[in-house]
Amino acid sequence: MAIEANQIVSIEYEVRDGQNVVDSNVGGAPLVFMFGKSQVIPGLEAGIAHMSIGEKSDVLVKAADAYGDYNNDAQQELPREQFAGIDLNPGMTLYGQGEDGGTVQVIVKEVKDDNVVIDFNHPLAGKDLMFTVTISNIRDASAAEAASGIPAENAVESSGSCGTGCGCH
Repeated sequence: MAIEANQIVSIEYEVRDGQNVVDSNVGGAPLVFMFGKSQVIPGLEAGIAHMSIGEKSDVLVKAADAYGDYNNDAQQELPREQFAGIDLNPGMTLYGQGEDGGTVQVIVKEVKDDNVVIDFNHPLAGKDLMFTVTISNIRDASAAEAASGIPAENAVESSGSCGTGCGCH
């Protein structure tokens, strides 16, 4: 039976870029999301749509259905003085504030004498990803979950913390 939109799905996964494991929650808390709400990458959601509780499968997600194709135009050269106090190295990840006020992740591509080349592409852009996924649970959303789009497992606790220990409020 197919997983339906607005159901709450819990998965254990490992994702590889070729032979490299780039993310995993195996042995930890499951990833919990509301199916059909774009809370996970589209290719992963499509790949698990016909799975059942307890089922394990490899799901190949092409770059276009993951983090998109690599965009060579998504690089920018900025004056090095904008990075004062930071020991810059190629490949390092930096976080800044985007035009909309949200957090933007960039990768340092090149450090020159007077300028720094940064890359706005997601680190996994342009890469096909292989997910090994086990469906831990599938359940219908409560009325509150359906209205908010947030599974109870991911809701902010009354303490003001999401419960992950990350310090978010």
